Amino acid sequence: MLQGTASDVGKSVITTALCRIFKQDGFRPAPFKSQNMALNSYVTEDGKEIGRAQGAQAEACGIEATTDMNPILIKPVRDMHSQIVVHGVPFAQMSASDYRQHFLPEAKQTVMEALDRLRSTYDVVLMEGAGSPAEINLKDRDIVNMNLAGWADAPVILISDIDRGGVFASIVGTLELLEPHEVQRVKGFIINKFRGDLSLLQPGLDWLEERTGIPVLGVLPYIRDIQIEAEDSVVLDSLRHGKSGQQELDLAVIRYPRISNFTDFDALSREPDVNIRYVTSPEELGSPDAILLPGTKDTIGDLEFLRESGLEQAIARHIEREHVQLVGICGGYQMLGQHLKDPFAVEANQVQEARGMGMLPLSTTFLQNKQTVRASGWVQVKHPIRIHKEVDGAHSAVQSASPMPIEGYEIHMGVTECHEPERVSALFEIRHPGGQSFNEGWGTQDGKVWGTYLHGLFESDQFRRSWLNGLRESKGLAPLLETYSARERKEMEFDRVAESLRSALDLERIYEIMGLQTPQ
Repeated sequence: MLQGTASDVGKSVITTALCRIFKQDGFRPAPFKSQNMALNSYVTEDGKEIGRAQGAQAEACGIEATTDMNPILIKPVRDMHSQIVVHGVPFAQMSASDYRQHFLPEAKQTVMEALDRLRSTYDVVLMEGAGSPAEINLKDRDIVNMNLAGWADAPVILISDIDRGGVFASIVGTLELLEPHEVQRVKGFIINKFRGDLSLLQPGLDWLEERTGIPVLGVLPYIRDIQIEAEDSVVLDSLRHGKSGQQELDLAVIRYPRISNFTDFDALSREPDVNIRYVTSPEELGSPDAILLPGTKDTIGDLEFLRESGLEQAIARHIEREHVQLVGICGGYQMLGQHLKDPFAVEANQVQEARGMGMLPLSTTFLQNKQTVRASGWVQVKHPIRIHKEVDGAHSAVQSASPMPIEGYEIHMGVTECHEPERVSALFEIRHPGGQSFNEGWGTQDGKVWGTYLHGLFESDQFRRSWLNGLRESKGLAPLLETYSARERKEMEFDRVAESLRSALDLERIYEIMGLQTPQ
């Protein structure tokens, strides 16, 4: 089990890299996080919802993700209220106190049954903790850190982030707050994000091992530009201003309070001509070529944020410029419509009806059943999206195809209807597994404003590059005829980060801790 001295010390990335290392070494690994609080989610092959980090970790293992890998997902809706997802299906809306008092005492069976199924199927299960095991106020009903390690009889490796400063105090302080039997479970430390001269750190490592009697299993270098999907929005603080340099396309993503699945834009950010910025105010908006409204767990609440901050008015002014586009994904798509209705208080607020931004003739009603499904399809023959269709060159990754393929996934509790289809155009023809094809997404006929429920759309390589080239052409720029494979890039990134860890970790000792023979 991998635990951390705090949140965001690198547990998810390290778990992902170890998943890849064990796969490379000939084992069949699987990830497990009993309880995950995150608004970035992943849809499994059977249409269930889990934390995105566990989905990425399963991909690093080379296996299909299942809900056993994250049986409990907490999706914050508003302060102190969350949607509780159990084995990929919404279970209830709960306050923090109700969850602690009424749900957690019954959760052990759900967690352990899922873990037992994984352990009976795979050679290695990498369990990831959450936050810190030393949260004194939470320990008595813990199902994700030391209690779970005890139930599973699992050795623990403790991770700390030296880039924050105070790494030795963090490690020793965490041990001081653990019970003696919990300390005995800690078999090693990993120090993450080190930027300096290791020889200068060595006296501190020696002191730490002498003080605790626990070995340091590795000091991991600070890895720049990690392109493994993030678990939660804390990483957006480092992405606020985008890349340094002069990229030709500037895309502004609106970062509202309950932003979800912002990983939708990771593939765009890796294109060489694109700068992605996450903005929270009209002043930060600048002069983008496209404004992106991402998903949200609180559509009506985050729409209120747009209005109160002045962003709604600023967005309306910006799209009056000739080449600027406004794109909504999922909750952002819902905002683009005229009306939002929440008769069952699905979003845990007191507002049952709200006015949308009025950009598209749509209305959305939030229902009690959630749509979670993978989808694939094509760009409609007659669509309004400004894309570059004709590309010459046999080796171009964006060579024109008819129809243009797309893939994605849906996670939403809203049903959206178009009232005036003659005013707008359908965007995509998609199909769900085992289902018939149907139209999805709408856009204005001039291509200025469009929206869709499809998360992951920009990982469709040909569509991504063609849409960006449409932006380029509207600015008078020549199209770029080459792009990259999002799928291949993901695999290469798993290998890159795994190699960095392999060179810095004492893997022989880690295998010994796990009771496994070191591969030859």
